[in-house]
Amino acid sequence: MIESEAGVTILGAGSARREDIADALSLAPCLVAADGGAAVALECGFPLRAVVGDMDSLDGRVADRIPASARFPVSEQESTDFDKCLRVVDAPFVVALGVTTPRLDHGLASLNAIVRHRRRPVLIITDADVCFHAPPSVRLAVGKGARVSLFPMRNTAGRSEGLEWPIDGIEFSPSGRTGTSNRASEDEIALKFLAPGMLVLLEKRNLAKAAARLSRAPHWPESPG
Repeated sequence: MIESEAGVTILGAGSARREDIADALSLAPCLVAADGGAAVALECGFPLRAVVGDMDSLDGRVADRIPASARFPVSEQESTDFDKCLRVVDAPFVVALGVTTPRLDHGLASLNAIVRHRRRPVLIITDADVCFHAPPSVRLAVGKGARVSLFPMRNTAGRSEGLEWPIDGIEFSPSGRTGTSNRASEDEIALKFLAPGMLVLLEKRNLAKAAARLSRAPHWPESPG
């Protein structure tokens, strides 16, 4: 296990802006690369705590710059390198970048992973959004008028306060009703869900606020699957 008393930033090999990596590290200062993400970290000059993955995307010249003690090879091919990172990282929360682009299949696998690995909050940031698996209940200060999107990865339902279009009484499903492009009608919103599986997508500017609230929110039991 890679243990950290502070948050951990996981960096994948996908697109990630240097300033976004710096913002993530200001919240979660322990940097772990998912395989090829090590090259991104070294190119940007960010120090690595560890590299995790099957190492098939780790260029030899990059590997030579990483001490053997910082390499955590996981040889199985049935999961993504991001999934492998979540399995071995023990931290109060995780911020992840470069795990959703450029390949859509990798992006979907990353969203699947944060729903299954739920023993602590995992926040994925992209160029525009911060995405996380909703806990049973949470209050978030997002700002009046802010975009709040909900996308279910499994059937679930819940209640809300402070949304322009309340979700009370709606049965959400990945192949049915979703909740994209809702808006906050108040500065603070409250969400409660009856079952795990709901992804929440906020504007990226709310990353720090979301991380602070989620670290104190209750969590679902870890998925057995």
